[in-house]
Amino acid sequence: MGEQPPLSEQPKKPFLYVIVCASGIAGDVGTLITAAQERCWDVGVIATPLGLGFIDAEAVAAQTGYPIRSAWRSPGDPRPLPPPDAIAVAPATFNTINKWAAGISDTLALGILCEAYGLGIPTAVLPYVNAAMASHPAYPRSLERLREMGVLIGSYQPHPPKAERAADRFRWQEALELLAPALPARH
Repeated sequence: MGEQPPLSEQPKKPFLYVIVCASGIAGDVGTLITAAQERCWDVGVIATPLGLGFIDAEAVAAQTGYPIRSAWRSPGDPRPLPPPDAIAVAPATFNTINKWAAGISDTLALGILCEAYGLGIPTAVLPYVNAAMASHPAYPRSLERLREMGVLIGSYQPHPPKAERAADRFRWQEALELLAPALPARH
């Protein structure tokens, strides 16, 4: 059995940012983290300020090995996460989708998403929106704008308002499936 090369000589794993929004299913983000890690990704989580209240921050940090980010760092503070090779926004709310498409950067999560376009970082979004909100004229326009920007959009269809079982249809791993063709082949 051969020896492992020193850590400094081992190939660097690609880094995935998972951006989590304030949604009832956000607490299941560990499903996406596990799927990404099984596909040899390192993962860091960025939560919207309200999204923090929907996840177990301690468990997510333990699973990823990185602190969860939600606020901008102060000038001169070290970057707690490496730069991303790709970004998955899951679950993505009505609010985040519309602000992102409009270029609004009023949270760290939105700032990262707006900047990712200019940096050419492959980005996938898995909307989790109810049908009443999805019927608002801004929503389909925002999805179209994101598509024009090259954002890869998941197939989840809006659920009825107040639906309790809608989370069962949410396919967390779809974010990785969408991103796979946009990334260089890995071993």
